[in-house]
Amino acid sequence: MNYITGFFGGLMSVMIAILPVTILWYVLTGGDVFGMDVIANLTALVNSFGTGGFTGLVVMLLIASFFVKE
Repeated sequence: MNYITGFFGGLMSVMIAILPVTILWYVLTGGDVFGMDVIANLTALVNSFGTGGFTGLVVMLLIASFFVKE
């Protein structure tokens, strides 16, 4: 179980490190990264939290708890 949680923890760390780079790439070049429009995806995610009401707030807090290291 430690191996699996370590693997997914490392994978999440890599994703968190890549996200700012992809945003910067999109801002500087205006081009898609890996065939995805990163800014549009983030905007859609934030909008879905906003229109979700209380459920959106709960989901956002759950997702935020994954990124907080204690």
